Amino acid sequence: MKLSVAIAALLPLLSSAHTIAQRVRVNGADNGEAVGIRTAQSNYPIQNVNDGNIACNSNFKQPVSTKVIPVKGGDRVGVLWGHVIGGAQFSGDPDHPIAKSHKGPTIFYMAKVSNAATASPSGLKWFKVAEDGLDGSGQWGVDRMISNNGWVDFTLPSCLAAGDYLLRAEIIALHSASKSGEAQFYMGCAQLKVSGSGSSSGGQTVSFPGAYSYMTSSYIPALASIPVFASIPAFASIPAFASIPAFASIPALGVASSSCANEKQANDAGILVSIYNSQGQPVGSGTPYKIPGPAVLKC
Repeated sequence: MKLSVAIAALLPLLSSAHTIAQRVRVNGADNGEAVGIRTAQSNYPIQNVNDGNIACNSNFKQPVSTKVIPVKGGDRVGVLWGHVIGGAQFSGDPDHPIAKSHKGPTIFYMAKVSNAATASPSGLKWFKVAEDGLDGSGQWGVDRMISNNGWVDFTLPSCLAAGDYLLRAEIIALHSASKSGEAQFYMGCAQLKVSGSGSSSGGQTVSFPGAYSYMTSSYIPALASIPVFASIPAFASIPAFASIPAFASIPALGVASSSCANEKQANDAGILVSIYNSQGQPVGSGTPYKIPGPAVLKC
C-alpha cells in the first residue's frame, strides 16, 4: 500500500514535460548550474497570468545564488532550459529540455534594479530585449531552443545604461492555449551587471503580473485552413456590409487580428491561440503570430 502511494506521488513528476531555466552563459562561457540565476525547484508552469510569481517564478533552489554576472553591451547572453535541474531526468529523456509538443515563443525582458542579487521582482518595470516566435517554415522559438540543446541566446543591446538588471527569460508553451487559461508560462530571472557607456533606460515597459491578458486572441490559423472560411474576404470589402460600422471593422476570417471590438490593449497577448488542428498536427506555417508584450528595444 505504501509503495503504491509513493508511486502515485511520483507520477506527476515523471509524466511532466516541463522545463526549468537553470544556467547563464556569456559569449559561450557557462557560469554553472544555478549560478547568477534564480532557479525554481519545480518544473511546473504558471498558468494564471495574474499570479504574483509570474515575474521570476518561486520556490528557488537554496541557497539562492548571490552572484551578479558581469556583461557589456553587444555580449551574447544565453539561458539554459532543462527538464529538471541538472538537465535530462534520465538517459534519453524525450522531454529534455522540454516536450517537442510544447511549441511557442521564447522571450527575454530586463528590469533596472539597484542590486540584482537582492532585488525583489515585485513592482518592477520590464522592457523586452529579445524574442523568437513563429517563422515562415512553421518553426517556433521553442523548436530552435530544443535544437540548441536547451540554450536560448540573444545579443545584449549596446545602448543600455550601466547598472544592475534582472534578466527575465520566458517560454510560453501554446499546445493547450486554444482555451483561456491553458497557456503555460515558464520563467526564470538572472542577475546581471551591465557596464559600458550606453544611456538607454530601455523601451516600453510592462509589469508582471499585468503584461498579459486573455481578452484578445491574435492568431486563429485553424479557421484559415478551412476552405469555406479561407475564401471569405474582409467584411468591409462586401458592399452589403461596407456601410455598417460594426461589420466594416471585422477583418477577414482566418487572418491574424490584433484586437476584439472595444477590447484592444497596448500589449495584445498572443496567449489564446490554436496551434494544432483537430488531428493534432501543427498549423500556421507562414501565418502571422504576434508575440505578447511590447516591442523589442532597438538601439
